[in-house]
Amino acid sequence: MKIGICNDHAGYGYKVKLLALLGSKGYETVDFGTDSEVSVDYPDYAHKLAAAVESGAVDAGIALCGTGNGMAITLNKHQGIRAGLAWNSEIGRLVKAHNKANVLVLPARFISYQMATRIVGTWLSTPFEGGRHERRISKIPCKQ
Repeated sequence: MKIGICNDHAGYGYKVKLLALLGSKGYETVDFGTDSEVSVDYPDYAHKLAAAVESGAVDAGIALCGTGNGMAITLNKHQGIRAGLAWNSEIGRLVKAHNKANVLVLPARFISYQMATRIVGTWLSTPFEGGRHERRISKIPCKQ
């Protein structure tokens, strides 16, 4: 599985560690984030990750910023993205099982790195449940 990761300055430290962790577990990773803690604009990186997920260049994505909200809002502007913000493992499980989230968003300033790794592990190992959830996610794209 190929996983894209994006981050802004607030998520840089966790991104570096997650890239190493995912690589050690056999995942191929693609880094779409900034390479330092110097202030940057999160949409610049979120759009790159979203485009890669939508095109199939990566199978799924992980995004990190301070609260996670900026990344989630930007990612979800893309029709092919279902980005879910998770701050604990149960939310991480539910955004995959119920919402078929293809991007996991983490609030780097509000969770520990240990929690981030638990959330990522849970999200990656959780299957989408389908059923009534399939019907619901089919209604998400805006059809104007």
